Amino acid sequence: MGEKMAFRARNPEQTRADILAAARAEFAKLGLAGARVDTIADASGANKRMIYHYFGGKEQLFEAVIEEAYVGIRAGESELGLDEMTPTDALHALVVATWQYYLDNPEFITLVNSANLHQARHIAGNKQLRKLQKAYVERVAGILQRGEAQRKFRKGIDPVQLCITIAAIGFYYLTNRHTGGVLFGFNFMSRDALAKRLQFNLDTVMRLVLV
Repeated sequence: MGEKMAFRARNPEQTRADILAAARAEFAKLGLAGARVDTIADASGANKRMIYHYFGGKEQLFEAVIEEAYVGIRAGESELGLDEMTPTDALHALVVATWQYYLDNPEFITLVNSANLHQARHIAGNKQLRKLQKAYVERVAGILQRGEAQRKFRKGIDPVQLCITIAAIGFYYLTNRHTGGVLFGFNFMSRDALAKRLQFNLDTVMRLVLV
């Protein structure tokens, strides 16, 4: 144990990453109220004292996990090279990337739901996330402006509303996949259903913006 602790002491970034990964899984599964620091400590190979040292407590750890989740999706969007694409291709790529992020990171949906359950108080003072969101909206606004200038997009589309729509049409489908599957009578997560949903999302967004 002494050697393990000494190793971790020399690798603070890895220790923090291990704790965050374990916390992400625990919070995604049980939410803030149900998650236990002891379980996170065991899963991360750390201990409670180290968690308190790095994060201060369970509430602060939850804040860090939520921040990481949002940073992840915003970072992925910034790497798409949207500004170098045609406006139509850029929106297409953004819709696909948003959908794929949800599929590749299923914990994102449950974490966001948990954050909303607590009325977003864990991100309310987070200036970094607001800055990232502002940059995202501005990027979408730029795509719309270029599309307008080329007379391919309708005039006056609200970039904030479009950002919300792109997020919502995928998020709602996946967060309600279990009840939806029962009520609509098909498996929302089958390969065919997911492909059809993505195409519907693309058609919806493009019909909103195209002239």
